[in-house]
Amino acid sequence: MIAYRRLKEEEINRELFRKFIRHQNVTDCWRKEKNNWVIKSDPFIDDWTEKDYQILIVCLKNTIAIGGFVFAGFSDSDLKGFVSVEPELFGGEQKYLDLSSIHVSEDMRGQGVGKALFLAAKEWSKERGAKKLYISAHSAVESQAFYKAMGCVEAQVYNRKHVEEEPYDCQLECEL
Repeated sequence: MIAYRRLKEEEINRELFRKFIRHQNVTDCWRKEKNNWVIKSDPFIDDWTEKDYQILIVCLKNTIAIGGFVFAGFSDSDLKGFVSVEPELFGGEQKYLDLSSIHVSEDMRGQGVGKALFLAAKEWSKERGAKKLYISAHSAVESQAFYKAMGCVEAQVYNRKHVEEEPYDCQLECEL
């Protein structure tokens, strides 16, 4: 049984992630070539370093401090998934809010945790006047399949900052 709740800034620390398994074996990724999306072989293992965890902790704390949304799922007292949404609207008429992260522990993937987190992010964003969620998402075929199942499509307006930081990520949007 997963219990979901908003996180508080003071509880976000390295210990929170002690049993969180970020690991992902990636084999194929989506790439845009000549204006068409194609699947390319690009095998690697995606996992977080200690530095990645420290950056994540700072980012999640900041999201809460500026009025954003950080929501998590727990099994017993172990973190099994989390999502964050930044509070500032952007994109002109699109009225996007940025889904800055969504991650599910490897041992819980495919069990509905990601869907529950995503739906909570959509609800929070809608309550704040957004029309769409903006997602700069990992291009792994499995990751993109999740977003497609959630109704996401290629973004109408790309966030330049995200494209510059992660040029291989897919830029998506999801109606609220």
